Amino acid sequence: MYIVIAGAGLVGSGLAKRLVRNKHDVVVVDSDEEVCDRVYREYGAVSVNGDATDVEVLEEAGLGRADVSVATMRRDADNLSFSLLADNFGVSRIFARMRNVKYEDAYRAAGVTDVINIVDLYLDQFTMEIEHPKLQRVATLGGGEASVVIVSVPENSRGAGETIADITQDKKFPEDCVIAGIYREDEFIIPRGNRTILSGDRVFLAAATNDIEGAARYLGVREKKWFEKLRS
Repeated sequence: MYIVIAGAGLVGSGLAKRLVRNKHDVVVVDSDEEVCDRVYREYGAVSVNGDATDVEVLEEAGLGRADVSVATMRRDADNLSFSLLADNFGVSRIFARMRNVKYEDAYRAAGVTDVINIVDLYLDQFTMEIEHPKLQRVATLGGGEASVVIVSVPENSRGAGETIADITQDKKFPEDCVIAGIYREDEFIIPRGNRTILSGDRVFLAAATNDIEGAARYLGVREKKWFEKLRS
């Protein structure tokens, strides 16, 4: 498939990496030239530096021949604009990451076929287990080969006080583990590279079990029972 992704943050670039691995033709559009260079250099995805709400930029990205478009930018207003343009270009499947549920009707009206609300996806399970210490498994992926878990970051964590970009670029942090979200003081945060992890944060990790173990150890989890529960 030919897929255009608007936004090369952690979600967009992580998605691009996996789609390229699965032999799809992927084009990523982002306003940060350095980010575009990294996506091309590290993942092999074609990148277009520019505003994903600009028609000429989207023409350069080949949006008119895309089978799928995905909006993963930070602001709902930008994702909505991109989605509306994708619909106008005739893209048959349009995915959009939604931060604020008040935008859902607008996304639907704009032709979005799949609205992805990360908060809704995990919140019910998270709420049920929020009082449990250290680990909550909130989803199982790929027939059990991978999971999404929540790790509580202790005060002595190596990652506390570090940005997500610094953590994920550290060779001791598993390359294929994605930091998918942060829960802090009753707020669910969609992580960006410059966001700092703090002690006490509950961090959503998405990866295969071995990679989650490595990431959890990096973030300071040491209890044997934690890893036993992860493998169960």
